Amino acid sequence: MIAPRSWVLVAVIALAACGPSAPGTTITNVRIIDGTGTPAVAGSVRFIGDSIVAVGDVRPARGDSVIDGGGLVLAPGFIDTHSHHTGDLLDLPEALGAVSQGITTIVGGNDGSHAYPLAAAIDTLGKVGPSINVAYYAGHGTIRRLVMGEDFKRHATPAEVDSMKVLLKQELDAGALGLSTGLEYDPGIYSDRAEVLALAKVTAAAGGRYISHIRSEDRDFWAAIDEIITIGREARLPVQISHVKLAMLPLWGRTDSLFTLLEAARASGVDITADIYPYPYWQSTLTVLFPARDFADRAEANKVLREIAKPEGLLIGNFAANTAYQGKTVAEIAVMRREDAASTLMGLIREALAWEKANPGRDGESVVATSMDEPDIVKLMQWDQTNFCSDGSLDGAHPRGFGAFTRVLGRYVREQKVMPLETAIMKMTSLSAAHVGIERRGTIAPGQFADLVLVDPATVIDNATPAAPHLVSTGIMRVWVNGRTVWQDGKTVASRSGRVLQRQER
Repeated sequence: MIAPRSWVLVAVIALAACGPSAPGTTITNVRIIDGTGTPAVAGSVRFIGDSIVAVGDVRPARGDSVIDGGGLVLAPGFIDTHSHHTGDLLDLPEALGAVSQGITTIVGGNDGSHAYPLAAAIDTLGKVGPSINVAYYAGHGTIRRLVMGEDFKRHATPAEVDSMKVLLKQELDAGALGLSTGLEYDPGIYSDRAEVLALAKVTAAAGGRYISHIRSEDRDFWAAIDEIITIGREARLPVQISHVKLAMLPLWGRTDSLFTLLEAARASGVDITADIYPYPYWQSTLTVLFPARDFADRAEANKVLREIAKPEGLLIGNFAANTAYQGKTVAEIAVMRREDAASTLMGLIREALAWEKANPGRDGESVVATSMDEPDIVKLMQWDQTNFCSDGSLDGAHPRGFGAFTRVLGRYVREQKVMPLETAIMKMTSLSAAHVGIERRGTIAPGQFADLVLVDPATVIDNATPAAPHLVSTGIMRVWVNGRTVWQDGKTVASRSGRVLQRQER
């Protein structure tokens, strides 16, 4: 559905006014893939300051800096619609994990969690000056906890929902793209559909969008899909499924059933879309494996290990209570502890929660869990309304933080020929921009911001692995953000040219 008012995402830092004859930069001898999905064309791209002024048969102007692209592909900067790179951006403003894989814009505030208050977060980040553009959603979980405190393991009262609406409106007024939920996580898992719908309606009234880590990606998947479709229909706003997946063995092979539901919803007027990262394993906490939050339920533990992730597919990324477990699977830890895998799984959660209780505000554990089937991933990628994302971070245990986009280009486009290069880049750029409401980014055309990536399609590949998640990719030759280089010759360039993007009324 189209929101009742028209909004545009603009940069906090104003567009510099430059005439087309002023000295600029011309990138020559490139194959231009403009982000629209159309075939590559040979030509040049010229930009002045932060904006593209000419594309195609372009000659450098007097005084221009001229860059020979060597016949490589020049694409729009990649837009990561579901990112956690923002979490470490204050300490790592050059954003190595992002820019090295061609990402020029990240969208934070996902999974129902954002830096509160958003206005202060934007101000702080603006002072640091990151190397990439950043936009935010407002997180339902953050707002819910502010209102309900630690008494969140229940449905909210009408008065509490009203208080959440006030805080959400504040964050939307500060420039949030819309509302995000993480309905498999505390505290969002304890909300009912009516609470989320009420907040979605506030978001719609402000011209915002809704993005959701849906309530279940495994046992109650179909009910969760029904919930997000219902929210889109009743709140009358665009809705996006975060990192869409079929994360349970009994769901494998049922992508066509999912597509039938999504296409029917779209045909009825619900603007539902999705993003995806190209891995069969996710990263979260062990606790998310138990939706009833009964971590002593042995039958449930056995079900998890039988149908969701095998013991050898649960790789511990962080375990503060005993760092010797980090980098080992639940199967390996069970051998170390001389017990069965279910006992180990329950014991690890018990020990991590005890550590967190003694260390409030700190995370005691994380896991990289293999739950998805490769043929499903490929089919989900190919859906017309799926864009690519990373769901990654700058200092995380999952390789997606350093390799999601290059993995698509190398393994799925070049090696497996899952889709044409132009289609993949469209799903990283213009489709991404459309799905989160970003304008003037995502395509190469006059008037667009000069967020650009020079890619060698013959060599581009991810190198990060679960064992070495921070290895940078190969084949991303140069990256520009707002007309300034941030990645070149395998190194970050501290231009700090990124901007905080806000949704504002046109």
